Amino acid sequence: MAILKEFNEFLKEYKIVPLAVAFIIAIALTSLIQSIVNNLIMPIITFFIPGGAWRNAAFAIGPIILPWGALLNALVYFVIIAFVVFMIARSMLKEEKVTKK
Repeated sequence: MAILKEFNEFLKEYKIVPLAVAFIIAIALTSLIQSIVNNLIMPIITFFIPGGAWRNAAFAIGPIILPWGALLNALVYFVIIAFVVFMIARSMLKEEKVTKK
């Protein structure tokens, strides 16, 4: 039983449970944001992409084909994730900046 008590103290000391909860919420948030990008934002962007299919949009330079549609999707997804993380950090870290003495 000593090992269980030690394990429980480990969980409490290093705050593993809140970390696990944050990780699970982050996975759910990632899925939500990916759905928003794929189902709301990218169809709007599709209007501006020639051919209308953003997933298959590509730029050809002779025999070289550069598929930029998937890259655009990943870029939009990254920007939204970065903005959400920024907003969360901003609201959580409303501490005054430490000034140098």
